[in-house]
Amino acid sequence: MNIGLLCDSANGWHVQDLLRAATKLQINLQVLDYRALQSLNGFSVVYPNPNPIILVRIMPPGSLEQVIFRMDWLHAQQNSGVKIFNPPKALEICIDKYLCLERLERSGIPIPPTICCQTAQQAMEAWENLGKDVVVKPLFGSEGRGMMRVSDPELAWRTFQTLERLQSILYLQRFIQHPGWDLRVFVLQGRVLAAMQRMNAKDWRTNVAQGGKAIPVSLPKELADLALRATRASSAIIAGVDLIADELGRWCVIEVNAVPGWKSLSSVTGIDIATEILQGISR
Repeated sequence: MNIGLLCDSANGWHVQDLLRAATKLQINLQVLDYRALQSLNGFSVVYPNPNPIILVRIMPPGSLEQVIFRMDWLHAQQNSGVKIFNPPKALEICIDKYLCLERLERSGIPIPPTICCQTAQQAMEAWENLGKDVVVKPLFGSEGRGMMRVSDPELAWRTFQTLERLQSILYLQRFIQHPGWDLRVFVLQGRVLAAMQRMNAKDWRTNVAQGGKAIPVSLPKELADLALRATRASSAIIAGVDLIADELGRWCVIEVNAVPGWKSLSSVTGIDIATEILQGISR
């Protein structure tokens, strides 16, 4: 079995973990660098690729043209019969926080009140409407990087003006008064593979990458079903779903990650997630 692993570096922990699992499973895992992708239109073989399966490990930053070309390349691979995990449609939905929340809300899945806008004035009005305590997030981002909690009016105005000057989309989400922890659920091909509770005594961000701690949890059916519904709504096959409860115990989905990491999750649960992924997509 040949599988192409699309990434931006062969040295990352997740790539090395997948290579380890591939050796154990006797799978030929070929590392593909985004920078090496090319299209050969007009030749007998268009979009050549020797692998019947491609696993997308990450979508690295790039110019608008680079990102569009990479997504076009994945669509072309899929159109030529290659199985892509996650499918390009899921990547497009989940990488874009606004689009992902729109799909979740359309599917009747509870989400935090969120406002997306383009000007500082609109953002100040949104800040007021969202209770003057919001989380400002980059539209594209992960692991809690680039997020700010804004509850001061002067800081809000300076932040929103700066983002407007940078021609950034202003993405504001009401801060959820959570109990100090949230849940990360790893979904693989229609089943909950593992879940962990994340907490951080020093920061409102619970992400392990931001210093949070994690413990394994067994999800009640209600929350497992919520994570599975969110995964389906985003068209994902492999997903990391973040769930949080407010002060009244009402659960909602913060976001769905179509290129989720699993370093901490494997560590706390003892599940060989890399092996589970490769076994699942190669069936």
